[in-house]
Amino acid sequence: MVERRSPFYNSIVGLGATMGRVGGEFVSAKYYSGIADEHLNTRKNVGVQDLSTMGKMDIKGPEAEALVNHVIVNDAAAMKPGQVRYSTVCRDDGGIMDDLTVFRLGSEHFMLVTGSVNRLKMLPWLQHHAQGRKAYVTDITAAVAFPTIQGPRSRELLKALVSDADLDGLKRWAFTTGRVGETKVLISRTGVTGELGFELFVPADEAASVWDALMRAGADFGLKPYGVLAMFTLGLEKAYPAHGIDMDESRTPFHVGLDRWIKFDKGDFIGREALLKGRDKGLDERWTGLILDGDKPAATDARVFADGEDAGVVTYSDHGYSLGKVLATAHLRLPFTAIGTELSIDIDGKPTRAVVAPMPFFDPEGARLRA
Repeated sequence: MVERRSPFYNSIVGLGATMGRVGGEFVSAKYYSGIADEHLNTRKNVGVQDLSTMGKMDIKGPEAEALVNHVIVNDAAAMKPGQVRYSTVCRDDGGIMDDLTVFRLGSEHFMLVTGSVNRLKMLPWLQHHAQGRKAYVTDITAAVAFPTIQGPRSRELLKALVSDADLDGLKRWAFTTGRVGETKVLISRTGVTGELGFELFVPADEAASVWDALMRAGADFGLKPYGVLAMFTLGLEKAYPAHGIDMDESRTPFHVGLDRWIKFDKGDFIGREALLKGRDKGLDERWTGLILDGDKPAATDARVFADGEDAGVVTYSDHGYSLGKVLATAHLRLPFTAIGTELSIDIDGKPTRAVVAPMPFFDPEGARLRA
């Protein structure tokens, strides 16, 4: 089996990372000092994660906007250069193929950042729908390193490291350019931790020097690297659904609360008719948050019960380290999704109490994102 390595591979191995496969044939850091330590440091100070495994699709041409607007549910035509949008990509039946971010680089130039695994299907999907259009799709994943810097001290750190960029004025869901030494980088105010954060797009052949500069500057700000496992616990606290875990092609954006990103009034797009029918029909289940008793997470796909009746299935469960509680998300049938409903999950052969809780579990007002 092919093993792909990110441009930061040697640097993160040198920091003692425990490596593992993360999808899309890549290996990356699962954890460094420990999940709890990495999680809490990112909430308190600043953390860095290598996200180079995520797909980067470059789309250019006179009909680049038309292509992007055709495949995403959000509205690419409403974007200005320098803006970022979150969106799902759906099949004709409304099932979610991927969730991704859309960067408008110019009037005829976009970049889509896809999931690591989903890169392998999004490239042929985009190329297929580009046929007959004056739009050209290129997978630039290997050419672009992608570190994400997240946490309340992330702006302070980057202001000490980056030149030629107004980081104080950079709003969420926007990007700019700057320099780390002699290297020009794209800097977006995005991330999946629920913290003030920035994502950097770095030329792969200059990535090692940028990582070294980041680690040197970060010593004054409490910077620690974190791996994919801490990324998941940070995202769980903020109830960010993950493709392949909380959603897949068998569910629509309505099932995981992502329907607010669907722009039905923009005109036709893949999956529109099916999604309109789904909206009108309504749901019989909902993606729901749970707080569990005890100190053990539930297994993925564990059944959830209400007085012995099957209520649904767990999608992901882990420690909410910022809250000191064990959390879970689950697809539950509607009668069992009311806040405060008491349910039961089998954990290691023992029925464990679970209570339906509001999502997100952490910083529900999003104050930390706004910083």
